[in-house]
Amino acid sequence: MKNLYQEAQYCFLLSDPDEKLDASFAVAGAFQASQLEWKEGDVPENLVMPGRLNRPVLVPPDSVSRRGFGTITQRAALIHALAHIELTAVNLAWDCIYRYREMPYEYYQDWVSAAADEAKHFFALRGRLRAMGFDYGDFAAHDELWESAVQTAGDLVDRMGILHRVYEARALDVVPKTLDKFQAIGDSKTADVLATVANDEVRHVGAGTRWFRYRCEQKGTDPDSLFFCLLKKYMNRYPKGPFNKEARSKAGFSDQELAMLECYDGARCN
Repeated sequence: MKNLYQEAQYCFLLSDPDEKLDASFAVAGAFQASQLEWKEGDVPENLVMPGRLNRPVLVPPDSVSRRGFGTITQRAALIHALAHIELTAVNLAWDCIYRYREMPYEYYQDWVSAAADEAKHFFALRGRLRAMGFDYGDFAAHDELWESAVQTAGDLVDRMGILHRVYEARALDVVPKTLDKFQAIGDSKTADVLATVANDEVRHVGAGTRWFRYRCEQKGTDPDSLFFCLLKKYMNRYPKGPFNKEARSKAGFSDQELAMLECYDGARCN
């Protein structure tokens, strides 16, 4: 029987996006069919960089192409940025599986499912790019999401708290508004793709919350307090609102967390 961790590493290291997506769907299907061993595996290597092609060119966040709704190029740049996030999220899901061992079956189930979801999102967003006359790699992108993954790799609670409850949770606030803007300009196909993304991200952030709290319980730590400690440790500023409280509540944010986020709203962490 093939091993889940080896398959996760294989998906992570593939450079070509089409090959990565095909492999991700295949591995997800095999895991769901109970065809992969997950209780045993080799000692994980420290995977520092996922496989990737030389495009898109990676630049600092303040150097990416201008995004917006005024021109087709600006709209394409926005979709490209979302597609890049989704492809990075595929790598993040496989890294979460490969890196963190001796977790319950449900943990691996959550992140295998997330890898397949993120792969579907990338495929759909790339399709919209191509329909507009562009393709993935035509615009520069930044690597802030993966850089944060490297910074938090040493502890699962840090990874879940920052990557999934800060960066991924931001999609809960932003994507519905972006969806509405595409709908308003008559691009219902892109709006439909973003509606799927918005719905799926609630589950993904919920998975991050579930395993964040699981590890907090193991450590005997209050999850609300630790979350804000992690924000101070890793972020220059607290997340900025407005916050989609309904979606965040569905994804497991407590009332206390939401109240504190609104209180700090973009303030500098110190």
